[in-house]
Amino acid sequence: MPRHHLINGIQVPFTAEEEAQRDQEEQEWNDGAFDRAMADLRKRRNRLLLETDYLALSDNTLTDDMTTYRQNLRDITNGLSTVEDVNNITWPTKP
Repeated sequence: MPRHHLINGIQVPFTAEEEAQRDQEEQEWNDGAFDRAMADLRKRRNRLLLETDYLALSDNTLTDDMTTYRQNLRDITNGLSTVEDVNNITWPTKP
């Protein structure tokens, strides 16, 4: 389906060059989907780690469950290679 601009209230079809440019922009966006998904995952993971950082201070002793939880968070990006992998991860449960 051809794309259109709306210019002064009138639909004007894209030129062949505009179509090619838009196709390239969409391909670049799609190619970056995995990187964006991983960035979002790392942002959430880092926030969850930050919430428990105070427990890892030298004057505290982490429980085995908390140590495992934090390690599972750090390992959560291992083996992910597709957006579907990222979307289907199972987050560890905070003890």
